[in-house]
Amino acid sequence: MHNHGHTCTPDKSRALKLAKQAEGTLRKVITMIEEDVYCPEIIQQADSAMGLLRTMRKDLLAGHLDSCAFERLKENKKEAIDELMKIYNLNS
Repeated sequence: MHNHGHTCTPDKSRALKLAKQAEGTLRKVITMIEEDVYCPEIIQQADSAMGLLRTMRKDLLAGHLDSCAFERLKENKKEAIDELMKIYNLNS
């Protein structure tokens, strides 16, 4: 997604923290695979990384909808709807 010249900027500090936590967890997963750790332990760590990313995604989407989406709809309704469709993977 591009800025498209709009000025809204939701607080992304929590999203950044979650992304960094997921990155650290993913590094741990890679190390565990390289060290041939027991598969269920690796899967548990992978699930943890995915959970962090899902939470980050939800937070970013909520921030976007709260601070940007309404303005985007007023500026260019079709483009805003296309953007939301893409976010929700509803484009064909």
